[in-house]
Amino acid sequence: MSKERLYMFDTTLRDGAQTTGVDFSVEEKRRIAGVLDDLGIDYIEGGYPGANATDTEFLAETPNYKTAKLTAFGMTKRSGRSVSNDPGLQAVLQSRAQAICLVTKAWDYHVRVALGISNKECLDALAQSVKAIVDHGREALIDCEHFFDGYKGNRDFALAVARAAYEGGARWVVLCDTNGGTLPHEVESIVADVASVVPGSHLGIHTHNDTDNAVANSLTAVRAGCRHIQGTLNGLGERCGNANLTSIIPTLLLKSEFAEHFETGVTPDRLRMLTHASRVLDDVLNRSPDRHAPYVGESAFATKAGIHASAIVKEPETYEHVSPESVGNQRRLLVSKQSGRSSIIAAIERLGIVVDKDDAKVATLLDAVKAREADGYSYEAAEASFELLARRTLETVPRYFSVDSFRVMVEKRHNAVGKLVTVSEAIVKVYINGDNEPLWSVGEGAGPVNALDRALRKDLGRYQKHIDGVELVDYKVRILTGGTEAVTRVLVESHDTTTGARWFTVGVSPNIIDASFEALLDSINYKLMKDNARAA
Repeated sequence: MSKERLYMFDTTLRDGAQTTGVDFSVEEKRRIAGVLDDLGIDYIEGGYPGANATDTEFLAETPNYKTAKLTAFGMTKRSGRSVSNDPGLQAVLQSRAQAICLVTKAWDYHVRVALGISNKECLDALAQSVKAIVDHGREALIDCEHFFDGYKGNRDFALAVARAAYEGGARWVVLCDTNGGTLPHEVESIVADVASVVPGSHLGIHTHNDTDNAVANSLTAVRAGCRHIQGTLNGLGERCGNANLTSIIPTLLLKSEFAEHFETGVTPDRLRMLTHASRVLDDVLNRSPDRHAPYVGESAFATKAGIHASAIVKEPETYEHVSPESVGNQRRLLVSKQSGRSSIIAAIERLGIVVDKDDAKVATLLDAVKAREADGYSYEAAEASFELLARRTLETVPRYFSVDSFRVMVEKRHNAVGKLVTVSEAIVKVYINGDNEPLWSVGEGAGPVNALDRALRKDLGRYQKHIDGVELVDYKVRILTGGTEAVTRVLVESHDTTTGARWFTVGVSPNIIDASFEALLDSINYKLMKDNARAA
């Protein structure tokens, strides 16, 4: 039985750029677009030419994509102007995009109040705009803004908008849940009704996540007839975000209800790049990935329960809804005080350490984990620290360097322009393995931990080349006990800018600076160990 084709439309670079704090550069857009093309996305909406210099420059180049069509966003022509005399529409038509997606009003209330024109004028402008795109040899897509609200307010006009776009030559008529307030049962019935006017082979869906139903609404729309799905990587978007393609795509490919009937440009082989694509976007945005994100999060296939962990080792397919490898992720059996011997062994094997299951060192490691967690350590979120502990217990990890002493000073003083500022300075004395002379490093930072991090990584002699790209990107503190001698746990996230790798380390001490420094030391030692740095 042949499968129907579903077409994936990514608007991360346009609608996703509406997210608070997100501002893509041209180079960042190119990088993300390349990843989306490799993934097999059909349309990449690059921005709104003429609206800003970045979008204009990005869409002024002819792309060299393997699968995707570069798409420009714009608005239908203004009523009372000709196509040739509308600067906004002309800017879109002059771009090098292969497809053009224009937004039109589909709610008569907005036509009357926001545009101040008649319904007929709105429909005429839509028809002329679609014709202009087709006449320019581009593929036309129409986003019917606030379609579901418009349908509820005036069904006849909403359907007239969809019909005018389709009959005018639009390849896709996209029904937009612009304010994210529509629920799945409403989407299903409305899409089914629209499909009586516009064939499903030309219907698309664009949802927002304001009721946390964007993914469900998109999948429901497919069931009701839509064959074009719009969304963003990681659900990026204004307010609560857009439909998350990182969840929609694997559901379409891996869940039998959809996989048996549909196919997409994202093949099973390309799907294995999904986690990578998600992490690239986070890297560009300088954000920590959502560890609990479905399919692609670090915890998406993680468990720490002893009984479940033991069973997962034997029959993973019965405890995981899909294979983590199918989306480029991996199984994580977390090590904690709830862990049993099987969990420890599974964690060891995942690290590539070959060990006899009856080796006494396994019991030693398990006892060490439980003892250290009783002291306040937590290895569930600090896998790099666990790997160091495991390899030091079961194998031999070189001693790359030793810290003889460190000192941190925090001073509030007036700077050169007379402004009162707080300055943190750290001094670290390090001995490199095999060297008799110490290395002294001084670092300044926004706070004591930042200063310590800079001082420690400023000069590690022959190991410096291994850590030049390493940076501290996140820092979390938790007070475990009260009183004047409270125990503090510090979790540090490090990022290698050269490889994109991220890892977490932990430190525990009654002194917050000491706990922080322990986590920083683990981070550096972990990087040297993974690089197989020469110890002497």
